[in-house]
Amino acid sequence: MAELTGKIIKGIAGFYYVHVDDRGIYECRAKGVFRNVHIKPLVGDNVRMDVLDESEKKGNVTEILPRKNELLRPAVANIDKALVIFAIVKPNPNFNLLDRFLIRMERQKLPSIICFNKQDIASEEEKTALRKAYETCGYQVLFVSALEQEGMDELKRLLTGKTTTVAGPSGVGKSTIINCLCPEANMETGNISRKIERGKHTTRHSEMLALGEETYIMDTPGFTSLSISEITKEELGDYYPEFKQYEPGCKFSGCAHISEPSCGVKKAVEEEKISRVRYENYKVLYQELKEIKRY
Repeated sequence: MAELTGKIIKGIAGFYYVHVDDRGIYECRAKGVFRNVHIKPLVGDNVRMDVLDESEKKGNVTEILPRKNELLRPAVANIDKALVIFAIVKPNPNFNLLDRFLIRMERQKLPSIICFNKQDIASEEEKTALRKAYETCGYQVLFVSALEQEGMDELKRLLTGKTTTVAGPSGVGKSTIINCLCPEANMETGNISRKIERGKHTTRHSEMLALGEETYIMDTPGFTSLSISEITKEELGDYYPEFKQYEPGCKFSGCAHISEPSCGVKKAVEEEKISRVRYENYKVLYQELKEIKRY
């Protein structure tokens, strides 16, 4: 019986679909030993598996290899980075929602690339403003056009050798970008979904697509809102990395950067060293968290 090492790219109804480089996707069950020790295989897990039927691509997962990390929402393992996709125009970016995504990734200690789609219909002024606002925070900013296939080679280069989770609202071209990155993988997983019928419900489950050797991308549902209620208002500033270098200039320890005098962060906003859009969103979110904790 052959033993292979691969990555779980989808788990549904007790079946785990394991991608093995150069060999394809195997439909597997997990050994009962995992239930006995209360370990559940996750999408993103690197696993060892026994091949039961090579022609039918069937196997058993026998071992879960050590995890680099484990995310709760979505429940996945071994993620290296996040690709946060928004449109530059049509629709215009919801900066409040964008900051919520970035806070979520900061909280999970995931480095983020911000990918703005539809650059072909955006002005240079719009792109310059976005770059200034987010590169000063330490984020990598990339402009692409899924429609015109612009920026895709650079995006692929940034994702190579990594496992990346994709996030962003509906209607910004997220699915189009993913289709540009991996048309073959979409076809392969689509065939499996049609074969087992359970694929009709896959939008409710995490699923990874293989872009190349040791390179995977995981799509998530589109969001129109995103709660950050699990953090406190006192923690909020920790998830705005651009604040850190200016906080020593605050007069008061534990400064909230809202109404306090002699605030280093507010001074940096006035001097355009910190994006005013980012700071105004911070104030909105701070008030939101303050209201939540009242009840």
